[in-house]
Amino acid sequence: MRIPALALILSLLALPAQAQALANQLFGAKPMPSLQTPEAIGSYANGCAAGLVRLPETGPTWQAMRLSRNRNWGHPDAIAYVQDLSRDATQIGWKGLYIGDISQPRGGPMTSGHASHQIGLDIDIWMLPPPRLNLSRAERESLSSISVRTEDQRSINGNWTPAHHELMKQAALDPRVDRIFVAAAVKIEMCRTATRADTAWLQKIRPAVGHNYHFHVRLKCPRGNRHCVTQTPTVSELSNGGNGCDETLQWWVTDFLNPPRRERTEPAVPRRRHPREFTMADLPAQCQRVLASQ
Repeated sequence: MRIPALALILSLLALPAQAQALANQLFGAKPMPSLQTPEAIGSYANGCAAGLVRLPETGPTWQAMRLSRNRNWGHPDAIAYVQDLSRDATQIGWKGLYIGDISQPRGGPMTSGHASHQIGLDIDIWMLPPPRLNLSRAERESLSSISVRTEDQRSINGNWTPAHHELMKQAALDPRVDRIFVAAAVKIEMCRTATRADTAWLQKIRPAVGHNYHFHVRLKCPRGNRHCVTQTPTVSELSNGGNGCDETLQWWVTDFLNPPRRERTEPAVPRRRHPREFTMADLPAQCQRVLASQ
């Protein structure tokens, strides 16, 4: 007799943690989204998503890259945002945008790569201005983006252009956006060259490791998605008129790149579990139904 999918998942949850299947393998095996009302569930690095929508592989002003990953799925808000920003890109001289990972068909922890991108609201956008928008599937697998910072991570390189700055400004000005992750060198350069009269939008531009080949847009929880966990504000976000272009930004090119020696008496920082180690018991309870849905 066949065990219903939900009953199977519940039975797995009754097993000891080490015996449970990894959540990323369960979500990664789903080729299509759940037939549910669209909803982002949980947090960006611990959740899932119902009723996601596929970004068409090619549009008039975008192409989805690395199609073999099947990660061009997002909340309807995210898909609309990509299409809107790609049209904005044509106003700064680009042909459009190359779009990297958004989410798996049902979100959840990924089988490789990201810790986030779990609820259909994270979008990777390539730093490479598209030379054309008719790439074949094979070309989308082999073409690489470009890095916009130096190897020592301390400054931008010759690939960075004023158009990159303008594109990220337009990306940040959208009220749907919570924050945008970039290499620290990019944030520093944007602070240096921004017009002083209007820099509040720079607060959304956040330095993060590994964001020199793409920038990572994170959208706010959509209205009505009551199981979506809003990003916790930082101290600088709570300050009036802050743009993040203060001395704390320089930490990225001082203490981060050249960390002070740790005293032997200081306790070691415990290793945090990566979402690829999560089981279903680690995710919000609603994710069980997302996984089991048709």
